[in-house]
Amino acid sequence: MLPSELIAQVRKIEIRTRRMVDDIIGGAYHSVFKGSGIEFDEVREYTEEDDVRNIDWNVTARMGTPYIKKYVEERELNVMLLVDVSASSAFGSGQKSKRNHAVETAALLAFSAIRNNDRVGLIMFSDQTELYLPPRSGRKHGLRLIRELMAFKPSRKGTNIDSVLQEAIRVLNKRTVIFLISDLIDDNDFEKSLKIVNRRHDVIAVRILDPHELYWPAGVNIMVEDAETGETVAFNGRNRKILAGFEKISGGFHDKKRKLCDRAKVDMIDIRCGDDLVKPLVKFFNTRRRRR
Repeated sequence: MLPSELIAQVRKIEIRTRRMVDDIIGGAYHSVFKGSGIEFDEVREYTEEDDVRNIDWNVTARMGTPYIKKYVEERELNVMLLVDVSASSAFGSGQKSKRNHAVETAALLAFSAIRNNDRVGLIMFSDQTELYLPPRSGRKHGLRLIRELMAFKPSRKGTNIDSVLQEAIRVLNKRTVIFLISDLIDDNDFEKSLKIVNRRHDVIAVRILDPHELYWPAGVNIMVEDAETGETVAFNGRNRKILAGFEKISGGFHDKKRKLCDRAKVDMIDIRCGDDLVKPLVKFFNTRRRRR
């Protein structure tokens, strides 16, 4: 893609996602994700409605009348997007691939965070960390994230979620909201690392799947190639037993990943290629808001 074409695509995504943020996501995001603590603001005279535990005894002793400490919420957050750019993300049975959906989802989350003056960072990963951008704030930084997501060419094809979680542990010192954006198609065990990261931070898994990874249309014969290993297999879509077997195996695999996240106490958002990506995000925000 030529630079001018890339810039146009980035701008198009910015306009589309910022409109979604303004109309739907912004307020929900703000109400769900709080700052990492509270910070001191000022002292003022005590009133009957105040909690006596907030009395500042040093100031009270100097002034000869009760004063309390006033605090405000520390609003600024660190948000980190862990985006899967392995070869399987290039799959798409419709107009857009899983990678396209991942970019739009990441853009929507990034601009939601930036609108709230939060810092946003990015790690793109395959079976290794492909690119790391530390969390920063501002529209210019947000546009760079989207530009990298759209133009970056990974050097590896495989997937290793455990590896990127270990990287997150290494580089993130401050408590961070982490969005793991991936199809979670990984034969490696990453449950232990997921639990560790979620204890230190707030991890949300955003699983992006193509409908044909869950079921195959009847009557369609195809030669299927594993994008990461190169292994091929002929698929007979006219054989009902094969279709039923595919759905059972596929459903069991993806259900296993959901249960893994449940055990790690990690919330999961499912996004299907071809569907409206805003609805599952809004549903997640509303569920979190009620739970809080």
